Amino acid sequence: MFLKSSKLRNLFCYSYFWIVKKILLLSDTHSFIDNQILKFVRQADEVWHAGDIGDLGVIDKINEIKPLRAVYGNIDDANARMLFPLDEKFSIENVSVWMTHIGGYPNNYNQRIRKEIQKNRPKIFISGHSHILKVQYDQKLQLLHLNPGAAGKYGFHKIRTMLRFELVNGEIKNLEIIELGIR
Repeated sequence: MFLKSSKLRNLFCYSYFWIVKKILLLSDTHSFIDNQILKFVRQADEVWHAGDIGDLGVIDKINEIKPLRAVYGNIDDANARMLFPLDEKFSIENVSVWMTHIGGYPNNYNQRIRKEIQKNRPKIFISGHSHILKVQYDQKLQLLHLNPGAAGKYGFHKIRTMLRFELVNGEIKNLEIIELGIR
């Protein structure tokens, strides 16, 4: 009797409440990971890495804690390129996502991206590479562009950054900038 009511209760909850998926988005770790990053990894349901991973030990540490989606970046070696694609296109919680390392920005997309993004528009387009955190809605293509900046210590950026947000029934909610401090 208890199992039946428990199953019914679960079915009821699933039918009337949306599932929330917490995402941590980072990029440009350049072989660096620390406990501060891992603290935020533990709080997420999934981690997305937009390239320039560096040493694959970074990926191993994240994967020990949470599921990971990643693309390789321009500094990543042959091993990373065998494990991860140049472009990761997927759908999650009714949200289409395209993640790549070198993608450009609204009105200035990378030449490799331009035609494809017009034909097959994702709801979220993610790129890394610039080490500059940027969140911008592309009015022309009706998509959200996210660049989490750089979580690592290598590069010209002054502040290490990441993004986190929730996906709820096809919507992006509670988008937050995470500042990890001076590199």
